Amino acid sequence: MTTQPTPARQIHFLFMLAAAAVLVLGTSRIALDGLKNSRSPFLLRLRLISNKGVVRLPVNVSDEDVIEEGCNVFDGKWVWDNESYPLYTEESCGFLVKQVTCRRNGRPDDMYRNWRWQPSGCRLPRLNALKLLEVLRDKRLMFVGDSIQRGMFDSMVCLLQSVIPEGKKSLHRVPPRKIFTAEEYNATIEYFWAPFIVESNSDNALNHTVKKRLVRLDSIAKHGTQWDGVNVLVFESYVWWMYKPLINATYGYPYNVQEYNVTTAYRMAMETWANWIETAINPLRQQVFFMSMSPTHLWSWEWKGEKDGNCFNESQPIQGPYWGTGSSLELMGIARDVLGRLKIDVTLLNITQLSEYRKDGHTSVYGERRGKLLTKEQRSDPKNFADCIHWCLPGVPDTWNEILYAHILQNYRLKPHAPSPAPL
Repeated sequence: MTTQPTPARQIHFLFMLAAAAVLVLGTSRIALDGLKNSRSPFLLRLRLISNKGVVRLPVNVSDEDVIEEGCNVFDGKWVWDNESYPLYTEESCGFLVKQVTCRRNGRPDDMYRNWRWQPSGCRLPRLNALKLLEVLRDKRLMFVGDSIQRGMFDSMVCLLQSVIPEGKKSLHRVPPRKIFTAEEYNATIEYFWAPFIVESNSDNALNHTVKKRLVRLDSIAKHGTQWDGVNVLVFESYVWWMYKPLINATYGYPYNVQEYNVTTAYRMAMETWANWIETAINPLRQQVFFMSMSPTHLWSWEWKGEKDGNCFNESQPIQGPYWGTGSSLELMGIARDVLGRLKIDVTLLNITQLSEYRKDGHTSVYGERRGKLLTKEQRSDPKNFADCIHWCLPGVPDTWNEILYAHILQNYRLKPHAPSPAPL
């Protein structure tokens, strides 16, 4: 005899069935929302199982990740934003060096960390660390230049390291390089010390203080061997050229040392670099960027009329039009001219004007001098000891990297990417 279920049991069964359906639908909705959301780690980590094994999908670069068409991202103003900036802190990034940790070194104010660059009529994409790491998977990103470029490297490391688990990231110094490794992505962020880009007697990354600087204007091969095959190269060279109006250099015969006008020598060095770019770079596999000059703020009479001041004690950006005498339009014009004649596409990141406004962002007396923090006596003499060249971190170089990020993702978006095999 078959026992019929009671109405109560039937209702209970239907309730359990409905609950299971809701659970399945909810899970599916979360997955679909993850697919729609370009910033979702779910999308970035998504893998497909096929009969050939595991396949990694291309990164979905959305409109939010790139600079709008027709937008001049270098024209704008700094706006106060203490809700979304800074993008990291000195405490959250253990890879920062003493030269840039201004707050830890005693700087009393911290407002320099909370200014956001706002382009006129458009927006600057916010850096998505997970997405950039996916784009850089199995690749190398290298910053080449002087200590200004090293600050940009330090900034990029801090922007990315927070999303990488402990034990899966490391920083090694192999002079003239510093190498940050993201193990799970098989990606490296690197820095290469080359203050003149071409070879010089100041190429020792640990001891580059020399009595008389000497630049080899036609020599770059030794450096080039370290740059070969790097997927993303970011070059910068300016401050070291501005030490004096004349510079000792060789061209052709290595022992024929002559004094060159800095602008002449800079053009010759840039043309040597350009020749290397055209012979060594594969535009299908490599991207090249060139940073415009990082401005200095050595004389406060330029922005407020004080005779003996500098960047010391400055806590606000300059408002309105401003261009300091420390930024050479002639050298910038040479860089533009050389880049404009290249057959290989090199993107100029013109960060000079936006950085000109940031007289408040320098390390001032809260950094290092020849590898040591300033003494109490030196800090009391900012006229002679304030560093108005280097930048505090977090700070201005983070914005440079946000601009670089948008260009890297834009270039990735423009190229076709097929699903690629990935380890199980």
